[in-house]
Amino acid sequence: MNLLEENQPTDLEQMVGLSRRRFIGAGALCGAALFLGGNLLSRSVLADSVSAASGSLLGFTGIPSSTADGISLPPGYKASVLISWGQPLHAGGPAFDPSGKGTAKAQELQFGDNNDGMSLFPFPGDENRALMAINNEYTNYRYLFDHGGAPANAEDVHKAQAAEGVSVIEVRRKDGQWQFVQGSKYNRRIHGNTPMRFGGPATGDAWLRTAADNSASKVLGTFQNCANGKTPWGTYLTCEENFTDCFGSSDPQQAFDAGQKRYGASVAGKEVNWHQHDPRFDLAKNPNELNRHGWVVEIDPFDPKSVPVKRTALGRFKHENAALGETRDGRAVVYMGDDERGEFIYKFISRDRIDHKNPTANRSLLDHGTLYVARFDEGDGNPGHPKGKGQWLELTHGKNGLNAAAGFANQAQVLIHARLAASLLKATRMDRPEWIVVSPKDGQVYCTLTNNVKRGEEGQPVGGPNPREKNVYGQILRWRESADDHAAMEFDWDLFVVAGNPQVHPGAPKGGSDNVTAQNMFNSPDGLGFDPDGRLWILTDGDYSNAGDFAGMGNNQMLCADPATGEIRRFMVGPVACEVTGIAFAPDQKTLFVGIQHPGETGGSTFPEHLPNGKPRSHRTPHNSLI
Repeated sequence: MNLLEENQPTDLEQMVGLSRRRFIGAGALCGAALFLGGNLLSRSVLADSVSAASGSLLGFTGIPSSTADGISLPPGYKASVLISWGQPLHAGGPAFDPSGKGTAKAQELQFGDNNDGMSLFPFPGDENRALMAINNEYTNYRYLFDHGGAPANAEDVHKAQAAEGVSVIEVRRKDGQWQFVQGSKYNRRIHGNTPMRFGGPATGDAWLRTAADNSASKVLGTFQNCANGKTPWGTYLTCEENFTDCFGSSDPQQAFDAGQKRYGASVAGKEVNWHQHDPRFDLAKNPNELNRHGWVVEIDPFDPKSVPVKRTALGRFKHENAALGETRDGRAVVYMGDDERGEFIYKFISRDRIDHKNPTANRSLLDHGTLYVARFDEGDGNPGHPKGKGQWLELTHGKNGLNAAAGFANQAQVLIHARLAASLLKATRMDRPEWIVVSPKDGQVYCTLTNNVKRGEEGQPVGGPNPREKNVYGQILRWRESADDHAAMEFDWDLFVVAGNPQVHPGAPKGGSDNVTAQNMFNSPDGLGFDPDGRLWILTDGDYSNAGDFAGMGNNQMLCADPATGEIRRFMVGPVACEVTGIAFAPDQKTLFVGIQHPGETGGSTFPEHLPNGKPRSHRTPHNSLI
């Protein structure tokens, strides 16, 4: 992780007359996350650098694109590493072995690989101390193993499983800079073999039973953890995304049922190859193990001995993140996207109200409630800024045709096969729904639709919030619930931005919407985050070839937008072949934490150490590549 901290004006700043009382820092948690920090995010600093007449939230000068193997930032900001993949969580723990010969046991005691979503949990009453829960999405065999290939034995598979999941670490601010606290009693790894339990309606269902767990109440591990959510009662939600990639079959002729096919089961297993050395992931031997993953998992970061819980009421699919809201009558709402081409956007509303005075009373709140899926209309067809209306469709057994005749014997089966249920209700197939966030200012909801080169093919017509055929750039969808109540069943939608390349493709739709210019163009918006003042931060995971449709876009980046005006400026560019992902804010808004995943996934980077023949300490999943 990198930190941007308070800093004196540089010589360059003094030359151009830039004056700020404090500065945000930017940092890179290599293989885990970056940290940006300083005063750019605070209202008092913005008053110094933003014209009162403009009313803009953006108090920095946008930077150009870059192909450099490092972090690019506006003047007055700097980056520093907080923690990297393989760093031991406890004093005396095994050190990172760049040769790839480190053991699985060592990896279980080290910071995980390839960070994605993260949340920061301040200690009550102490702005200088916090916990961070950080997803470790997957691992790159090229760097994980000394042989650089697929797992060769059970030990290799165990090591790969140990590199994924979640890392919980303590951080403290000392002399103005946030630092990782090695040896903290809160430091913890939650990985592919950590004992967990099920909660919610699917618990005990036959589709979750295995020989190892006939009760269908216990489960081992979480992996392929993409983005995240943070609950009002102080727990962390980690989201299991490309879980099917980890399964395969020893039977080359195995036939898959409709549910297995819809979730992407295959004999080969997407080259992850765990099934070849761990029978738990062999669908010929344990077909139901597949159903035990693809959930949102709730974790208590302040209790290292707590057992994580897979919340089945939120549905099973390839979860990107979980964005929390609250209805007018005090119930919890969780917005979720299913990150695959042609999949859906969901909303869960809890049955019971949040007890803000007693956080522990909310620990089973996400086990009881109703899951919905979104249907969007065709909109007004405006190529520059389309808008329209939508509705939420209830995914409850016995309603809307979700019954035994349709293949759903009970509510557990509706949730386990949420994709099939949503398809039956004719929900709108989307351009890969990724991160969803809720504005702290007006409650509007934003969702990145990152790309979809299959848009326009059978079953995925062009129209509505998915306005482009073979969409290589992506867009950001926005909707407002009726009466500004997250419990509403209807909403109004528009596209906040349609990404594109106006230099290569002047005009809409490929050139993008009016708020995309040659100075801020980008592709494949992925991560999103709101700061408390209402700025929308956009993080990308797209094509970094800097050629063809993507000429001039450079490496992946982070931009900042003013939701009221639509203005967008580029704030940061990451190193070669990375994804910029994960975002969290320090309590005083002087530090912004941002993730740098898989620098040099295909070579060409030695970030962050930049040593001769050095190894980049992060990696990227092929599923998130633009193909």
